[in-house]
Amino acid sequence: MAVIKTNSVYRSGGDHFQPEAQLDAHEQRRLRGHLEQIDYAAYDADMRLIPKVIGEVGLSKIQALATSAARARAEWVQIALALGEVGRSPTSEELQHLAHRRAAFEEMREAYEGVRRMVERGYAVFNPAA
Repeated sequence: MAVIKTNSVYRSGGDHFQPEAQLDAHEQRRLRGHLEQIDYAAYDADMRLIPKVIGEVGLSKIQALATSAARARAEWVQIALALGEVGRSPTSEELQHLAHRRAAFEEMREAYEGVRRMVERGYAVFNPAA
């Protein structure tokens, strides 16, 4: 399982079925069947709800999101570079501000990746002109 740490929040991704060693083959198949039902329930919810909540996704919306993420990254690095030029260790307040800017960038990046996955999986309606 891949784990992504973002500002003290752990997100897992890419989970795959790993059978328990103590389960026999029949129990493993039964568990796998239950997990597939669970995955389908999530897929069905995504297909029904995401288009209603976010509407059509177009290039202009994605460009705006990507631009916002790039701006957040640039501001985070700009602050870090300025702190490096001060010639002393950053204060707690300065580090908190830097961490806040990094978290802003990471959240915007995750949102961009999220909308990309929604389009890729067919959850979101992609209309280049929207």
